Amino acid sequence: MSGAKAVREDRLWQRHVDMARLGGLPGGGVNRQALSAEDAASRNLLASWAAARGFAIFTDAIGNLFVRREGSDPAAPPVMSGSHMDSQPTGGRYDGMYGVLAAFEALEALEDAGVATRRPVIAVAWTNEEGSRFQPGAMGSAVFAGQYRLEDMLQQRDWEGVVLKDALAATLKAAPAPLRDGPPGFPVGAYVEAHIEQGPRLENEARTIGVVTGIQGSRRYIVTITGEEAHAGTTPRAARKDAYAAATRIAAAMYAATTDADDMLRFTIGRVEVLPGSPNTVPGKVTFTIDMRHPEDAVLEAHEGQLAGIVGRLAAPCPAGIERVTNVAPTVFAREVVDLVRAKAAALGLSHMDMPSGAGHDAMHVAHLCPTGMIFVPCERGISHNEAENATPADLAAGARVLVEVLEDLANR
Repeated sequence: MSGAKAVREDRLWQRHVDMARLGGLPGGGVNRQALSAEDAASRNLLASWAAARGFAIFTDAIGNLFVRREGSDPAAPPVMSGSHMDSQPTGGRYDGMYGVLAAFEALEALEDAGVATRRPVIAVAWTNEEGSRFQPGAMGSAVFAGQYRLEDMLQQRDWEGVVLKDALAATLKAAPAPLRDGPPGFPVGAYVEAHIEQGPRLENEARTIGVVTGIQGSRRYIVTITGEEAHAGTTPRAARKDAYAAATRIAAAMYAATTDADDMLRFTIGRVEVLPGSPNTVPGKVTFTIDMRHPEDAVLEAHEGQLAGIVGRLAAPCPAGIERVTNVAPTVFAREVVDLVRAKAAALGLSHMDMPSGAGHDAMHVAHLCPTGMIFVPCERGISHNEAENATPADLAAGARVLVEVLEDLANR
């Protein structure tokens, strides 16, 4: 029997139902913050399933949880798959969790089918991908890949002032697992992450599998416009330095400049602060944030120049500036993994399409270590980070079938 034929749709679906009870919300979603009691409970549940199958479990210094199915060559760098179990405060039950459970289902399917692999195969639950409690997000995978320093991350605080080091210690006490010696990170042969799309393209085009070619680059900015506070009832319009009026001109021009024919560029003004915030005072200062994403770094660079030019042209009579605060380069996944995902989907008779990921994922950090790829499955209306997030049992199982076939191939190289 092949690994794909051993994937059990009912088992995978029930795993999601069981996990959704941990931090479950009345609207059907979950609130399972990183390193919370709910997070610890989900770790314990996954570990109990692993123990029942005879798989080894272990954790590392940043709390990533690993489930290992042995290969015939235990010293060979393993093939890994996984995602995260933490959620947004009003998140859905599939974001992240599907990737963990699909990876675990792959291990179970390989075991049920009696498939031997040369390399070990590991399912991983990365710590704090969402970044809603502790920032930055994708922390566990970034520390594992050497992108962030462990010591720096352990000192991060949540909104209540809790230090991550203390929350991690409490979580590992509540959900004990053998601790791997040394700093996080070890050689990995390849990594494949399954995830719901978090967008509408697969559903709109009636495709079951998204062959993810890479992850969009993202840049974030803060625009600051300094005007002059004045009395709203006595100051003529012509005499004002109205920071908000300048901000609206700038924002409108930016939206126009970032509208592209293929609707690939993502431009968002997400937070606006107007000071002093009084109904009868002309605003003296406005700041707003920009989130801009595209799969090609050259496109982001060109539009960054346009944004700066707009600020320079349209702010008068107010001084203004734009500051880039983050710059995450696009991730291009390994062609060998992308081609393999596409070939396995086709061999299984599943409709598929190539596509980039608009959202960031743990895979973008692991891609620095080894050949990496992703598999998307549809989610209803593209809704995610929302209690209404939904996916069908059939689509979840289809993604797991592609995943197990890809992992088996990679693990026997």
